[in-house]
Amino acid sequence: MKDNTNFWQQIKKPIFVLAPMEDVTDTVFREIIMSVSNADSLQVLFTEFTSTDGMCHPVGKINVSRRLNVSESERKLLNNKDVKLVAQIWGSDPEKFYKTAKIISEEFNFDGIDINMGCPVKKIVKHASCSALIAFPELAKEIVYATKEATNLPVSIKTRTGLNKHITETWLPHLFETKPAAITLHARTQKMQSDFPAEWDEISKALIIRNKISPSTLLLGNGDLFSINDCKEKLEKHKIDGVMIGRGIFNNPWIFNPDNVIPDVNERLNLLWKHTKLFNSYWGDKMNFNILKRFFKIYSTGFYGAAVLRNRLMETKNIEDVKELLMSLPIDVEFDF
Repeated sequence: MKDNTNFWQQIKKPIFVLAPMEDVTDTVFREIIMSVSNADSLQVLFTEFTSTDGMCHPVGKINVSRRLNVSESERKLLNNKDVKLVAQIWGSDPEKFYKTAKIISEEFNFDGIDINMGCPVKKIVKHASCSALIAFPELAKEIVYATKEATNLPVSIKTRTGLNKHITETWLPHLFETKPAAITLHARTQKMQSDFPAEWDEISKALIIRNKISPSTLLLGNGDLFSINDCKEKLEKHKIDGVMIGRGIFNNPWIFNPDNVIPDVNERLNLLWKHTKLFNSYWGDKMNFNILKRFFKIYSTGFYGAAVLRNRLMETKNIEDVKELLMSLPIDVEFDF
């Protein structure tokens, strides 16, 4: 159980964060990203989205809580690099947020709790959860207050600028009233999904609101960040406290290591193999091997023959298949098999 220190107020600015992503930011992937990141360029990690309904159900908790798993090797790396880890939760019932926050505080070892008010997936929002809460500001505030009441951990929020249109100037004041430790604003509406360019001027509007209502709350921006240079440009222009990178990690897992902007084929394929080994050793039969295939696409790009390799990786069924495939490659790469 962590103490009540608000780490958000202690880490160096600007703050660089890897976004919470479903079936992506598990303990294995977080460890992989940390292993190739510069300690000064990655300060906060998030878990996958964790359901408060599931965490409050005796049977559901067993299945859902795996999203909060932290391996021993990840914990060691977190400590060595002084990277903070935040549990993200979602739902629509303030009482279940209260109960879940207490469970996380008492049974797990996280540095903070984040409330998901941004996910736009239809099957989620139809239950008045995540970005759907934008339409229910009083409920959203009740959820934040309930979460804060249950824990000494700093409570943050991730949200969007509106549903069908930007309502940043009417939506964000409700959240800042609750005085969260931090708010990450994705510069898109729910309707925009990720299909349209992020509109960062909305984040500048949010900054003005923050300064008036809750100056101590940190404001981070999210949307269309595909390099550290993208981040620095946005930080300079919009004068916010930090940035959160999401889809950009799929373009370049080394994004948090500015010294290694273009990894070569040796680095890419060795990281692929390292990821496969970690996934297999930690999850084993508990997780569907096919989940790994979305990551294979990250590593099998940017070199001659990458497309062919990528297609063959999609046909693998286990770690032995991957090893055999990598061993058969007609390129000069040394693997730690």
